[in-house]
Amino acid sequence: MKLAVLGDPVAHSLSPVLHRAALDAYGIPGEYRALRVDAAGMAQAVDAIRRGELDGANVTMPHKALALTLADDAAEVARRAGAVNTLVRVTGRVIGHNTDTVGVQTAWRWGGLPDDGPVIVLGAGGAAAAAVLALEGRDLAVAARRPEAARDLLARLGVTGRVADLGAPARGAVVVNATPIGMQGEELPDAILQEASGLFDMAYGATATPAVQWARREGIPVVAGPDMLLAQAMASFRLWMGRPAPEAAMRRALDDARGGPSGPA
Repeated sequence: MKLAVLGDPVAHSLSPVLHRAALDAYGIPGEYRALRVDAAGMAQAVDAIRRGELDGANVTMPHKALALTLADDAAEVARRAGAVNTLVRVTGRVIGHNTDTVGVQTAWRWGGLPDDGPVIVLGAGGAAAAAVLALEGRDLAVAARRPEAARDLLARLGVTGRVADLGAPARGAVVVNATPIGMQGEELPDAILQEASGLFDMAYGATATPAVQWARREGIPVVAGPDMLLAQAMASFRLWMGRPAPEAAMRRALDDARGGPSGPA
């Protein structure tokens, strides 16, 4: 198997760690590389998948929207999100998928977050789109720095929800941080987490984000960014291999790379 993650920058990606561990766990000969590519390089990589020179690829920023246009076809959730993070070769055609949505749903279960009750998604970009689609049908609100961006996101996705104030307390709601806030140790606005019923923080850095640390101190259910990373990687593996991903092996590899436990066993 020849697999890769495509992006710019991409050297920081932990996807090679996860997927090499998965290949090793099943004894599948192959490689998974991090390839830094521009837009032209993306087109070349998609052609390589089409020709069978690559068996598949993950796509990271800033090329997820471009990947949708380069694929021969795409799953419905990828079309709705306007973004592809997994490319799969099927009989000489390249099919685009978005495993971020199922990643949210899987990690949500791991963290024991409430199955009902309100949810507030922070942000209006690609990560927020995946979260909104994953949580469609819930009592849903979106809060962004620009309220019109939150309104446009809901309209584009065709999801029923409301626009919330980014600085307002999330009383009784699960807060989903779909912004980069926290990756460099930044804190979310103080009021947001007050009275929240849980936290799903997509951001992750070298250590737990301040929001995750706060939620753990308060004893509320929490999902941290590494859990989301693992969950979407497992969904990608299943698309390529047609078999369940080896969760335990992938989690151990992630823990080793990060220097500590990443979440549930």
